[in-house]
This record gives sequence, C-alpha cells and structure tokens, in this order.
Amino acid sequence: MKFLRTGVALMLLAGTAQAEFTGNLGYMSEYHFRGILQKVSSVSGGLDYESGGFYVGTWAADVGDGLEIDGSFGYGTTVGDVDLSVGYTGYFYTGDFDDTYQEINLGAGFGMLSLDVAVGRYDNFGGPTLDYTYYALTLENKGFYGTLAGFSQDADGEYLELGYGTSVADFDVGLALILANDDLIGSDDESLVFTIGKSFDIR
Repeated sequence: MKFLRTGVALMLLAGTAQAEFTGNLGYMSEYHFRGILQKVSSVSGGLDYESGGFYVGTWAADVGDGLEIDGSFGYGTTVGDVDLSVGYTGYFYTGDFDDTYQEINLGAGFGMLSLDVAVGRYDNFGGPTLDYTYYALTLENKGFYGTLAGFSQDADGEYLELGYGTSVADFDVGLALILANDDLIGSDDESLVFTIGKSFDIR
C-alpha cells in the first residue's frame, strides 16, 4: 500500500492559467507506508498535474517483486482558515507482492494540525474482499512533525511516526522514527528511515 494524490480530467475545465505539471524522484532507506514495511531500500518516481484545485497523478515504487503503481485524483480547496480535500486513490501491483487497494481519501487541515481519513477496499487475492478505514492525525511545525495513525474495520493496528524534513541544495531530505504496535501486520516494532527526493517542473 502507498498513499498518493492525483486528479481528474474535469480539472481541465478550470483553465490552464494555473495548470502545473510536476515530477518527482526519490529514494527510501526503508519504504514504509502507513507504518507497514514494504521494502528495504526502494526507489520511486511520480508525475502530477494540478489546475484550479483539481489534481491527477501517478506514482511508482520498487517493492522487490515488481512495482507498486498508484493513481489518484481529487480536489482541494480552502474555506476560511481550513484546508479541505477529497479524492480517490488506487494501488496496483505488477507482481505478486500484494493485491489491489481502492479508497476514498478525505483531508482537513487547520494551522499546524491536519486529519486524513481513507475508506477503502482490498481485493485480497480472490478471497473475501476486506474493508478498512485509515486515520492519521498530524502535528507539523517548521519541518518537525508527529503523526498518530491507525486502522479499523477488517484491518487493525496503530503507529506513531516522528520526523523532520528539510531542503538541502534543492533536494528534499527527511528522517523519521516509526513506532508500531504488534497489531500492525508486517511492521517492525521500531524503524529509522532516511529519505531523499527531488521535485521538478515539467514544461
């Protein structure tokens, strides 16, 4: 699993004055998604398009047995001092590492505090499909952040992520400590993760 943004073709109706194509490349010493270890040492890359609050994008990462390829679309806006977003994300795999996840994403942010919720379904390799809800509460200030998150319904487990991110010579670098409980399947009790990435405009 992996979280990602993306948008819909309807965004074209918003006009091209604010349209923006961007790309990104990255490396993770350990690829964790929502507290769950996916692969030790992983490279990734993505493309995004945004216009008038609408966005669409794709993102891929090496998961050992093939690739994880994500696609998402949605819309974000600001109402007063509150940032709001709604979107869709699908997680797909070229190998047998995992099966398909599809979810609706909801987000709200106010100042240093943000709340993200995902309501999804997991195909489960032809077995009974599983429903899950993911929730994450994040406090961020000057690059430092803390996230308390977990799952409910057919998934279970919680984790705490503490980290710091900054820019060095036009590269985004980050360091995070992930502390997961025993209910979070596929996770280590604690992990220290280093990330480095580069974002760029596409003309």
